[in-house]
Amino acid sequence: MQEKLIEQILETLTLEEKSAMLHGATFFRSGAVEGKGIPAVETSDGPMGVRNEFPGDSWFPVGLSDDFVSYLPSNSALAATWNTERAYEAGQVLGEETRGRGKDVILAPGINVKRDPLCGRNFEYMSEDPFLIQELTVPLIKGIQEADVAACVKHFAANSQETDRLWVDTVVDERALREIYLPGFEAAVHRGGTYSLMNAYNKLNGEHCSESKALLNRILREEWGYDGTVISDWGSVHTTVQAAESALDMEMSVTTNFDEYFFAKPLIEAVKAGEVSEEAVDEKVRNILRMMLRLKMIGPKAGERKQGAYNTPEHREAIKATARESVVLLKNEDGLLPISPERLEPGDPDALTGYRKKKRIAVIGRNAEHMHSGGGGSAEIKALYEISPLLGLKMVLGGNVDIRYAPGYFIPGKKSVNEANWQETSLERQVNRRTDREETEEEARQRQEIEKHREILREEALALAETADEVIFVGGLNHDYDVEGWDRDSMVLPYAQDILIEELLKINPHTIVVMVAGSPVEMPWKDMAKAIVWNYYAGMESGTALAEVLLGRVCPCGKLPETFPALYSDTVTGRNGEFGKPEKVVYEEGIFVGYRYYEKEGVRPAFAFGHGLSYTTFSYDNLRVETARGCSAQGDLQERIIKLSLDVTNTGSMAGAEIVQCYVGDVSCSVERPAKELKAFTKVFLEPGETKTIDLELSRGAFAFYDTERHGFVAEPGEFVLSVGGASDRIWKQETVTLA
Repeated sequence: MQEKLIEQILETLTLEEKSAMLHGATFFRSGAVEGKGIPAVETSDGPMGVRNEFPGDSWFPVGLSDDFVSYLPSNSALAATWNTERAYEAGQVLGEETRGRGKDVILAPGINVKRDPLCGRNFEYMSEDPFLIQELTVPLIKGIQEADVAACVKHFAANSQETDRLWVDTVVDERALREIYLPGFEAAVHRGGTYSLMNAYNKLNGEHCSESKALLNRILREEWGYDGTVISDWGSVHTTVQAAESALDMEMSVTTNFDEYFFAKPLIEAVKAGEVSEEAVDEKVRNILRMMLRLKMIGPKAGERKQGAYNTPEHREAIKATARESVVLLKNEDGLLPISPERLEPGDPDALTGYRKKKRIAVIGRNAEHMHSGGGGSAEIKALYEISPLLGLKMVLGGNVDIRYAPGYFIPGKKSVNEANWQETSLERQVNRRTDREETEEEARQRQEIEKHREILREEALALAETADEVIFVGGLNHDYDVEGWDRDSMVLPYAQDILIEELLKINPHTIVVMVAGSPVEMPWKDMAKAIVWNYYAGMESGTALAEVLLGRVCPCGKLPETFPALYSDTVTGRNGEFGKPEKVVYEEGIFVGYRYYEKEGVRPAFAFGHGLSYTTFSYDNLRVETARGCSAQGDLQERIIKLSLDVTNTGSMAGAEIVQCYVGDVSCSVERPAKELKAFTKVFLEPGETKTIDLELSRGAFAFYDTERHGFVAEPGEFVLSVGGASDRIWKQETVTLA
């Protein structure tokens, strides 16, 4: 019935009307065919909430009050929860808010693999591990699309740097592409049922992703059978004929010459000249109409479409719950955290007046009060509110504690008008901010002024620390560094924060260090610090959640969805120089990305993939491994062939959650494989003393690799090691199983 209606509509459309549906009529809206009952497709960024309104032909916001929205945790924060239920719930919030704003497509989630810690958009992405990505992406998509809104999964594919992002050719071998960079997208299509998908800016093995027949036609359409809508990233289309021959459906861009887009007048002319078949145009229109029907924009169910809602109390509670689970306790020597109520009790009463002097907390660091929602590029949000760490601490603790703030370090400069309107220049060839040229006299003068100002702020902060009972440093990155369009030039903390942190630790060795950031940083002071907390950009309630964790109101349960290397020179790209290069980047490491690489090379990171501490303790007992009858390497890769069961007990005194992880390693294989790969996980919540039995299942595909000769995944017979534990470097038990 649906396909019949699509053909009936298609028969009524002229070539000009079809073309109107295939390109932007404004920055975020496709062309409508109003006379024939076909509405425009309304899109919006982004992964952390629905973006503010633009006039349509200008990148200066409308500026009304009706586009304030809920600010959601970044995909990195969501991934740190390792909780599929939270992913689904986050999708529901994002979908409802998108629909509430009258949008049809939300340009999210971003699921590119974190190949290198310097990528400017890492904060928008989930993980370095394809399995973790796919397991969180699927429920996120389902949650979004429940609201009659299309998820638009991006950026397809192998998009791992911002430098020269529209033109760089990423060269990836077939096995790495299939094992590392495509699984998340395939899961989004097959299991998530995503209604739309966005191509990446970059080239892949010589072809722009916007016109890649290998990627869009052969893999996406033919192999995966995808019949949804493929939308271009804004400004990623470079040709008419080649793009029209590919499986791209809708062209969007950042310039106002809408009628001159490649799928506008040039497409009409190409069809009339016989360079592009009208059937190719018809297929694109079919895919768009199919999405419209699924969204109830048209068709027999058009009157049943959900209305959505935004800025609801329920949304804020869901965001807070995710933020709480996203906080990662990296280090906690001597039980320094949490800050117990006893440590904050006022002093002894005065003999005469009974006055009790308040305990003082020094909160130091610009990220303690910096607002992050309005930055990052297309991820920017016009947040209804954002609770900073400083505000969160004051709200939770109230007036019986003396909380004093000092910025501690200086962030120079303000956005100019041109920088605020960065979209207009986003199609220019961008290179990394690294430069080897000599400093000018004016730049030297400015640097000296900045250094002088930093010294003043540093001294003020150190003086405050000397008077405090508790010292909390909140630093890290911001959206000058975690940002679309630019890659970082190093993993070193900006603004001379390392100097300040080391000085604070000398004054007070019990200083609690909190990093707010979207990508790993080097921590030369790691061994000096007793307590280190990692806080991804976690949305409007991030400050509340962080305060609750620091004060022990909430037990931390987040775990790293990526490896934190000790030094950038330890990374594969830091060693081979294949990152941030213009024109062409070769992924020489192949499948050895993230923890796969570090384990292969014997490099010890600062904090391993899957790492995260708790205020309570857990024990694992009674691991049982059940194999299906005739457990063999032959057969359906989706078939569940092994079940693991184990008992997890909370052996501490505080309610908490543990993330049990299962890795698979091939003992002997015809090709080189990683020592172990994540293939199952679950999150279990336990009261003190409580025991729960958890089950983990492994399909045949968990043991497979991509065979480049057969052009498919295969599992070979032999022995495999199953490693179960709380992190990739904290394995509790190993068992060997055999595939016949």
